[in-house]
Amino acid sequence: MKICFPIESFEGLNSQVYGHFGSAAGFVLVDTESNSIEEIRNDDAHHAHGMCQPVRAMGGRAVDAVAVTGIGMGALMALRSQGIKVYRAASGSVDENVKLMAGKGLPEFQAGFTCPGHSGGGCSH
Repeated sequence: MKICFPIESFEGLNSQVYGHFGSAAGFVLVDTESNSIEEIRNDDAHHAHGMCQPVRAMGGRAVDAVAVTGIGMGALMALRSQGIKVYRAASGSVDENVKLMAGKGLPEFQAGFTCPGHSGGGCSH
């Protein structure tokens, strides 16, 4: 399984999962079958809220799942429409979340927890 994690700084499996998918500096892609990782820059980091293009953000990489702590409704729906499962990550490192994922410890992300924007009200995550 190929899983994508948004990150703020590039530290491989020690990278901390970043709180906002669309504005993350980059992503760590973990291939659990080959035990390999890839770090990529977010090619869509500077977009208006609600205009995130998640596949572009991930550099066009094909993934099976995304694990995030925060994401907007548009990005969530765009990922789902591509057949990509979206899981609610725990705060902590990519490595910790990969282990949780392997043990079925990350629930699927629900629409009610998406980020409504940052002006005035903040996020619900």
